[in-house]
Amino acid sequence: MSTIIAATNYTELAENAVAFAAEIARQNNYRLILLNDFSVSVHAMNARLSAERIEELIDENKLLLESKALLLADQYGIEVISKATFSFVEDAIEEVVTQYNAEMIVMGMEEKSVEQELLGNTTTSIIKKLHSPVMAVPANARFNGIKRVLFACDVLHGVSEQILARIKQMALTNNAEVEVLLINETVEELKAVGADPNALRIIDKGLDGIDYYYKNVRSDSIIDGIAREIKRMEADLLIMVPQPHGFWDSMVHRSKTRVMASGLNIPLFSIPA
Repeated sequence: MSTIIAATNYTELAENAVAFAAEIARQNNYRLILLNDFSVSVHAMNARLSAERIEELIDENKLLLESKALLLADQYGIEVISKATFSFVEDAIEEVVTQYNAEMIVMGMEEKSVEQELLGNTTTSIIKKLHSPVMAVPANARFNGIKRVLFACDVLHGVSEQILARIKQMALTNNAEVEVLLINETVEELKAVGADPNALRIIDKGLDGIDYYYKNVRSDSIIDGIAREIKRMEADLLIMVPQPHGFWDSMVHRSKTRVMASGLNIPLFSIPA
């Protein structure tokens, strides 16, 4: 059975992402792993709690997570497994992804802030460092089906057949329409600047059988161009494929990925190249 992971720290933001993940699991008949990486609060550390008390807190957290998993299983009619860990959250997620060969990680996405633009957060760190698909769910996003998907595509560097197959499967499962967004360059211009002549044919072949179309957006800012298109088409999901070399590269190094993710009103699905 295919598996997805929902990471939670019990905040309202995280619990909203868990609910979103549960809806996806129900729709796709996935197994859901409910993950919490427990950490001792600063106040508890300052209080110099005994090892026995810290052990009790870990056990209490495990019981809380198990009870939440049971409630989710009953509410959504899905299989839910609780995984309580006590380590660094990135290490915990990577370990669970490997253990269950998870399809994706679903996490909450903090709202935009100056601090986040500079430093990012756990979700943007996971997107950047782990070679796993991540769905970042903002606080105000609710699952009402995924009918319109915006795929912001770096055609210059190509898109793998595996990624296209994932997008196609998502579209088929949700009966969704996909817009392939080309930033600042038309199909003809891409060919003129030396883009792989087979790249568009590969996309056409990979998405054959679903409702999709191309659109070009002119913008001095990639971020602004994508944001405007999200509003125009009333997209339910944005898909991005960060590339180590390409226009997504500047987004990572200049913290623009964080700006993009934290400024959304819809989930961002990041698929590693």
